[in-house]
Amino acid sequence: MAIRFLLNGAPEDVEADPTTTLLDWLRERRGLTGTKEGCNEGDCGACTVMVTDERGSRALNACILFLPQIDGKAVRTVEGISGPDGALHPVQEAMVAHHGSQCGFCTPGFVVSMAVAQLNARTDHDDQLAGNLCRCTGYAPIVRAAEAAAHAPVPAWMRTDAAAVAGLSAGDGSSPFIPSSADELAAWCEAHPDATLIAGATDVGLWVTKQLRELAPVAFLGRCADLKGVEIGDDTIRIGAMTTLSELHAAMADLHPGFAELIRRYGSVQVRNAATVGGNIANGSPIGDSPPALIALGATLHLRRGDERRDLPLEEFFLDYGKQDRRPGEFVEAVSVPRQPDRLRCYKLSKRFDQDISAVCGCFSITVEDGMVTAARIAFGGMAGVPKRASAVEAALTGQPWTEATVAAAIPAFARDFKPMSDMRASAEYRLRAAEGMLWRAFHEDAGHAADVLKVRA
Repeated sequence: MAIRFLLNGAPEDVEADPTTTLLDWLRERRGLTGTKEGCNEGDCGACTVMVTDERGSRALNACILFLPQIDGKAVRTVEGISGPDGALHPVQEAMVAHHGSQCGFCTPGFVVSMAVAQLNARTDHDDQLAGNLCRCTGYAPIVRAAEAAAHAPVPAWMRTDAAAVAGLSAGDGSSPFIPSSADELAAWCEAHPDATLIAGATDVGLWVTKQLRELAPVAFLGRCADLKGVEIGDDTIRIGAMTTLSELHAAMADLHPGFAELIRRYGSVQVRNAATVGGNIANGSPIGDSPPALIALGATLHLRRGDERRDLPLEEFFLDYGKQDRRPGEFVEAVSVPRQPDRLRCYKLSKRFDQDISAVCGCFSITVEDGMVTAARIAFGGMAGVPKRASAVEAALTGQPWTEATVAAAIPAFARDFKPMSDMRASAEYRLRAAEGMLWRAFHEDAGHAADVLKVRA
């Protein structure tokens, strides 16, 4: 297929297989070897590049970014972070001054992530760099370099991509299919019911890089503007399927801070900038982090096949491990939740605090009026083959006083709700005990007790 984009300020017209990754193309076809291959699954950040479009500039992992996903956009690799005349970017100068590199393998990815953060005036360096792994230098000098460069003027060459993209036309999009609207996608999916739909590719990318699968036919959904964004109404919050986790984080920060904090621990900045809400739901993972929170909020899933649309409670979409209530040719169009007072508490337990898969993810929305539990929606990931509500626990709490005695009486209900598996992340017994502890934590936080793992000290 033919695609067109800017690479370090210069136009590129490329004919390539649709599942060629940007990383492979940069290294093998353009000789830009500063962008490194480390994990090849979006975990280490050595392949980080800057991608600019009408939504701004963001850091992305080139190893799981397919070429059609950058059609009509601007890409800047580490070779383009320095100026056209060879002048160093402030983050490069700071990395030298603060001894931020030893072996140097991870350094290009760090430099790109830092340059994007500086461009976007982000100073939450620990979050911005959580997706870049360093094995020898240690993070202290790298963070010091980021701090030193944070308030330096942004180089002029770093601001040229946004204006250049506005005048750039995309390629022909002939094959694979790149729809420009949900209507176009719906018509195409009816004709290709077994196609692979690619949104952010943070999951599908690994089908190619790790499983070496051939994906055909495929459709890339990045141009479907009507599938993007969060609409906040008086009664409902509607989240388009192509809304990224970064965009959802921003929308939830004031509405449901607990959900936003959960999203902050979803992958890395690079992953959240690509991963979509629809993809996190449609892949049916039992350990996807957004479904438990959305289920606890009472979410409704909106599905579409051709001109036909249907709605169902989100928890009913997940039937069994690897099986969802989605018919051939049907796709996730949006998910919506009722506007409500914030009662949501979300807890993620994983081996690493940042950028790790959940062993258990629990979300609690418990309504208490005059000291009595009047309603409860509790959902977990990692406790079954699907994201699942804790119905027996909910029933044990509802109608009872919100007290320690009620919580203690409800604890045995977890064993009726869940029969978790043991795997490399956690044993079944550990998962049950962890879920029980999360209910206790929700109770104590509601009572105003200190329970935040980042703040509690022995």
